[in-house]
Amino acid sequence: MGTIWPSALPDAKGPKYKMVAATIRKAIENKDLEVGAKLPPVRELAYTLSITPGTVARAYTILTDEGLLEAGVGRGTFVADPQTQNDGFAPIEVDVIAHNSNANNGYAVNMFSPHLPSVGQAQLIRRLLAQIAQDPPSGLMHYPSRAGALPARQAALKWLSQAPLGRVSEEEIVLTNGGQNAISMILQAILRGRRPVVLVEELSYPGFRRAAELLRAEVVPVPMDDHGVIPEALDALARQHEAQVFCTSPEVHNPTTLFTPLDRREAVVAIARKRGFFLLEDDCYRHMPAQAPGYRMLAPDRTWFVTSISKSITPALRIGIAVAPEGQVADLRRAVEHGFFGLATPLLDLSAVLLGHPQLPQMLDALQQVTGDYIKAAVNILGSYSLNWRHPVPFLWLTLPPGWRAASFCQAAEAQGIQIRSAEEYACRTSRTPHAVRLAVNAGVTLATYEAALMRLRHLLDNPPERLSV
Repeated sequence: MGTIWPSALPDAKGPKYKMVAATIRKAIENKDLEVGAKLPPVRELAYTLSITPGTVARAYTILTDEGLLEAGVGRGTFVADPQTQNDGFAPIEVDVIAHNSNANNGYAVNMFSPHLPSVGQAQLIRRLLAQIAQDPPSGLMHYPSRAGALPARQAALKWLSQAPLGRVSEEEIVLTNGGQNAISMILQAILRGRRPVVLVEELSYPGFRRAAELLRAEVVPVPMDDHGVIPEALDALARQHEAQVFCTSPEVHNPTTLFTPLDRREAVVAIARKRGFFLLEDDCYRHMPAQAPGYRMLAPDRTWFVTSISKSITPALRIGIAVAPEGQVADLRRAVEHGFFGLATPLLDLSAVLLGHPQLPQMLDALQQVTGDYIKAAVNILGSYSLNWRHPVPFLWLTLPPGWRAASFCQAAEAQGIQIRSAEEYACRTSRTPHAVRLAVNAGVTLATYEAALMRLRHLLDNPPERLSV
């Protein structure tokens, strides 16, 4: 680098960090800096150029984000090899060891929960983690703080810009350890009394019930139709039980993939106002533009909103986002700060750069394309049966044909090396459940492996154990 840099930057207009980045970029293009060449430490180059260390660090960050540099933890910053920058769009076989359970092909295909393909986000996260480890903005010797979480909340607000929330400020956002943790914290902020009541759709995400039961709340299911919860039933049960909150997934219902239209949402809001309960809106599975205003937009004073990056970037990081109703954020902050003091500072630093990263939208588009290939395969193979699906929602809802019961079908599928979820897992213990199953997209195995598993499911569907007489 000594032959590239003078003793100081030339006297030119514009931000100095851009001049530093441009000089390094040009040196890489001209082969003055070869792949693997080590750059000077931040403070050393800053001293040489008579600029601040922050200016050099910002230039290094820009070039790292561009993939021209890479940070080796404890080793320094190097010119990156372009051949290693793309970790590929092809899914990786990740379930071979984790789900080895008497499958015909040697291992099970896990369709319990969606498995995301790696389309560049893993490489991006590795780079950002290395960058943060080298010089963590929040340090490594302090408790998380509200002020320290500000950049991460601002990035989360940018991440939420496409959500149908209405007006939201970063002050109303709280970061949590994943979406499930956000639900638990919200219920802690809401519920009062010895035996509070939580309403859920009669088929709903099991995490609603689990979080409520941990708080000794009573969970009451509300009947549904093809448009979501039935307003008359919601009104009657809310009045009967003096419910404090209704948990729902209006945009992408889990597990059926159904959508709640605007007129039904407006009816739910009117009932919530009349009966005085809150709405908890789970938006974790929406990967496409919203089809209707969310409850947070329709009733900003009564709606708690939850999402996470688990179904869109990776579930490994456990980064959740909770948005409080207007005037209620203090209760949510209190639950979080008294519960676990806040998200760990390295995760806050990572959230601040990851959620607003310029490469992320392109990666999300690629992820949806890959997920779409798996959904298309499922529809092509199982589409002659009653199958609910929506692109790019990474799961499908299969109503079983006569002759099959959900529990026995799941057992038969597992014997064939396929793990799926029964409708019973989404219902309260006292509820009657349909004979249906949820199939998640597993892009952690090759498309050919996934298709072979679907063909085994198709064979089971075609040959039920109980043949009905005509």
